[in-house]
Amino acid sequence: MMRGPKLDSYDFAILRALQANGRMTKVALAEAVNLSPTPCWERLKKLEQAGFITGYRAMVDIRKIAPVTEVMVEITLANHKADDFRRFEDAIRARDEVRGCWALGGGVDYMLHLVVGDIDGYQRLMDELLDSAIGIDRYFGYVVTKQVKDVPNPIPDV
Repeated sequence: MMRGPKLDSYDFAILRALQANGRMTKVALAEAVNLSPTPCWERLKKLEQAGFITGYRAMVDIRKIAPVTEVMVEITLANHKADDFRRFEDAIRARDEVRGCWALGGGVDYMLHLVVGDIDGYQRLMDELLDSAIGIDRYFGYVVTKQVKDVPNPIPDV
């Protein structure tokens, strides 16, 4: 199994190229990283098997399909034992409206990215989460008015 220190410049080049264009053909990928197709393909498979590549997806502008409201929500839990965090995280994973969830250090425990139909949908969701006894002490919601930047995490230089 490949680990961080075992990656070389070709592996990082493959990751960068696919992050920029996940639809590129195997031949185009090989050309982009200056490898012949077979060794490039073997490296790609190893990167996938080792979990460095977790999937391929298209970035879709949902607003062109249907009206949506995005809300960023700070969550603070009432208690801070391991079971409290597990219970909250399990409940959040089960909700389709939650598109992202980050555990934070500091005064706030979690930041959620919600996508709902409208503000009423946001409030209904929050009411359900509060009623579900998953340990929420308080929350603060911030309606997203405009996406300024959204890029994947950078692949480090080697």
